[in-house]
Amino acid sequence: MNRTSIGPIAGDVVAVLAFAAIGRASHAEGITLSGLAHTAWPFLVGLAVGWIVILAARLRGEQVWPAGVVVWGSTVVIGLALRGLSGAGLSGLFPVIAGISLAVVLLAPRAIASFVSGRSNRRTPTP
Repeated sequence: MNRTSIGPIAGDVVAVLAFAAIGRASHAEGITLSGLAHTAWPFLVGLAVGWIVILAARLRGEQVWPAGVVVWGSTVVIGLALRGLSGAGLSGLFPVIAGISLAVVLLAPRAIASFVSGRSNRRTPTP
């Protein structure tokens, strides 16, 4: 792992914790450290697997494609699988909502950063 990966990894961890906190709050569950850990751990494991894959493949973690999609996909698939196996439940539309919500919190920041970076890298002609 290099220094340029630390920021995107930290951002992704914060995003997954925010996803878990918002989910707990929307279901009137308390936002305690243990409650947050209980909700977030399956998705954090999926996130870690995604980051291992993109680091092993030497992809740039801040990019939407392919790195962001790999991180998002592993976070959703592994997170939902572990959640189901642990008995936490996957009822109703939760898998769809989790997939969409995690796409927003994991991919949107990358897309915005790419857009802003692309705009700032463009040179404006001097008169």
